[in-house]
Amino acid sequence: MTPGLEARELTRILPGPRPTTLVADIDASFEAQSFTVITGPSGSGKSSLLYLLGLLDPPSSGDVLLNGRSTRKLRNDARARTRLERFGFVFQFHFLLPELSAIDNVMLPMRQLKRLEAAEMRARADSLLVSLGLGSEAGKVPGALSGGQRQRVAVARALANDPQFVLADEPTGALDSKNGAAVFSIFRRLADEGRTVIVVTHDETLARTAERAIRLVDGRIAA
Repeated sequence: MTPGLEARELTRILPGPRPTTLVADIDASFEAQSFTVITGPSGSGKSSLLYLLGLLDPPSSGDVLLNGRSTRKLRNDARARTRLERFGFVFQFHFLLPELSAIDNVMLPMRQLKRLEAAEMRARADSLLVSLGLGSEAGKVPGALSGGQRQRVAVARALANDPQFVLADEPTGALDSKNGAAVFSIFRRLADEGRTVIVVTHDETLARTAERAIRLVDGRIAA
């Protein structure tokens, strides 16, 4: 079976008088219905690898394959469209728009994709919030929610366009242990439902709850 997401000799180097290698010669594949964490010391290239896999940054060399197809030569508009259709992103800080309600924040990616009518978008956003235990909070702005609730809204937003891949960069870094564990349990459930989930984390306790871990050291896979 062809992996849903695959890195082949993936390398990113920041140019300049003293070029900096962020990641080098990464080979890795990620199947559907899998939950992988990326770990390693600070500055090891964890986030850089995630951003390459999610087509947020272009590689200096190598390639990212989606369902067996190269993304190397995609133009910027095609990369952006692919991200919107295929990927859901969650970051350490939720980046919710403070003036919008939870449900309106979740609807934003759907409005960008323009596949659903307004009523369908609202119904889907409401369903996602209910599935994450936030049905009664849909009308609240982020400032009226707890940290754990805001991050769950961010997860709902990441799922808005029914992505094949869910990528998260230190999503529990700003949460206490209880809320961090709750967010990781959501990722586990998403993988069980068939998605490919990849999470960068420095929390070794939470990392052990994933079925697979990739450890980076100095931009290379160490284990």
